[in-house]
Amino acid sequence: MFVPGSQSSPQGPMLHADLDSFYASVEQRDDPRLRGRPIAVGGGIIMAASYEARAYGVSSPMGERIARELCPDLLVVPMRPKAYQEASKAVFAIFHDLTPNVEGISVDEAFLDVGGLLRLTGTPEQVGALLRRRVREEVGLPISVGVARTKYLAKIASAVSKPDGLLVVPHDGEEQFLYPLPIERLWGVGKKTSQKLHARGIRTIGQLAEVEYRALSDTVGKASGRHLFALTHFQDPRPVERGKRRGSIGSQRAFGPGRRSDAELDQILVGIVDRVMRRVRDGGRPGATVTVRVRFGDYERVTRSRTLPRPTMATETVLRVSRELLLGLRPMIADRGITLLGLTIGGLDASGATQLMLPLDPHQSGVLDTALDEVREKFGSGSVRRGVLVGEPEGFEVPMLPDERPRDGERQRA
Repeated sequence: MFVPGSQSSPQGPMLHADLDSFYASVEQRDDPRLRGRPIAVGGGIIMAASYEARAYGVSSPMGERIARELCPDLLVVPMRPKAYQEASKAVFAIFHDLTPNVEGISVDEAFLDVGGLLRLTGTPEQVGALLRRRVREEVGLPISVGVARTKYLAKIASAVSKPDGLLVVPHDGEEQFLYPLPIERLWGVGKKTSQKLHARGIRTIGQLAEVEYRALSDTVGKASGRHLFALTHFQDPRPVERGKRRGSIGSQRAFGPGRRSDAELDQILVGIVDRVMRRVRDGGRPGATVTVRVRFGDYERVTRSRTLPRPTMATETVLRVSRELLLGLRPMIADRGITLLGLTIGGLDASGATQLMLPLDPHQSGVLDTALDEVREKFGSGSVRRGVLVGEPEGFEVPMLPDERPRDGERQRA
């Protein structure tokens, strides 16, 4: 926990490695005709855009119609999840070959502690250059790397270095690097927080650093104030945590703007729940908190959560709760439309222990779930499907970050 006024212990150096426009870069790597051209990945909703497309203002998430208006020459290609998974594995293999101290935070980025590589490989800058070269030569993808004493500085450095760059922030140059940057570069500063700070005339991180802790907390709230005060004063003692297990498992599906009937939404929800709960059982860690995530037609997001009386790995239990949570959002969906539906199971129990239910409990589906999992394992994931999903396309599944939390400006209620 960050304590205002405390000093973080000396640490580092750390690398933050982040693949550039990951999905789009994989598509351009695999199809030479797409290289150097503005492309987007998705369909209906843009999931990723190449830097050539970003120059026209194309970004994610954005409706395809709007993207084509911004960039008439835009080429839209469908997602290929398997290709992205294979590319991610290849890149992470390079990370682990360089150092055992790797903390992955998504499919396309990770923190690496390189403090012990000076004699083996070289300085942190040399390690970063080697990493970028190997990813380019062995996987064929561009990657940006930030080097700094703390995690958040390394992450900001990699973002500033994009695309395809390397930026080192020396310990005695942290203020010179960080303070001129806009406040939006800080973790936790989204649209609503930036509006509050702008109203006070605070636009750069340096200006934010001059605000007293109490005044900052009065402006953005105690939790956000504590967090931002710590970051602006370089208090980030978090180490790279290798082997860190996820606290949640989730999946979300994106689709184009337009109205969806209750039956269509339920069909999509069923498919997501099935997919997530197979992964929960595969990991052997029951979850206690069910969270449904919705993105409306105007791209604002909202979440609804419920914590169960006991952790579960039963599909029917989670499906029942998910339906109830989604039902509460139906009026807003009917009024504003929907472009994404997601589900997360949180509070995963590391012990894997669950309280047994009575055999006559209508929601006790553990035996059936296990049998279906075994069939899918032997004959493929599509060998057994619910009746409502037969003949229906999977749609575009959007990967979720481990322990993905609501972005600034989202509303979340228990």
